[in-house]
Amino acid sequence: MALTLVIGNKNYSSWSMRPWIAMKVAGIAFEEVLISLNAPDFKERVSKISGTGKVPVLIDGGVHVWESLAILEHLAERFPDACLWPANPAARGRARAIASEMHAGFQPLRRALPMNMWRPVIRHALDDEAAASARRIDAIWRECRESHGAGGPFLFGRFGAADAMYAPVVARFHTYDVDVGEASRAYMAAVMALPAWSEWTAAARTEPWVLPHDEVDWPQVLKA
Repeated sequence: MALTLVIGNKNYSSWSMRPWIAMKVAGIAFEEVLISLNAPDFKERVSKISGTGKVPVLIDGGVHVWESLAILEHLAERFPDACLWPANPAARGRARAIASEMHAGFQPLRRALPMNMWRPVIRHALDDEAAASARRIDAIWRECRESHGAGGPFLFGRFGAADAMYAPVVARFHTYDVDVGEASRAYMAAVMALPAWSEWTAAARTEPWVLPHDEVDWPQVLKA
């Protein structure tokens, strides 16, 4: 049965990017339905399929799953051959822990650096809390690469659910020119080299919708 993934704007919706890029990289076929976050009927439409009235939502037959991390867990069960979580128990435990940390945390960084795929790469100042979040993420990436990254260029070797959870952070760090270490910079380059990344970015940059609260340079809208 065909899957449908309902997402928001590709330029701004970090939560939508997570399951989308996971499914693309894993080769899981799905139909995409995009509803702009500023659509007048957004809440009405999405509330019919999502318990929170938010995107993303995965529709798998009669099963509706919302929340990015829950969608990734559902996909991991539904498509075990995609290996979205590492096979090694220690690595799998670490991957789930850092994915959950991303899902629940780093609010100062989210507020300071909204995802914006069309903005040129220009450094944006961070307050102390956002800078602390950035340092923590840099440490997560470095530690995962050192401990579990021998099998490839991603956090646990091959691209998986943990990488999908951090993909929007890669976008933020790149767009706002955030300082990270050498290991994190190499990891970011690997993520941004994915064909799925290029597909998402190209689509984001052609979208017509502008969300002022996600434009840190407002009233200017800077586009690469």
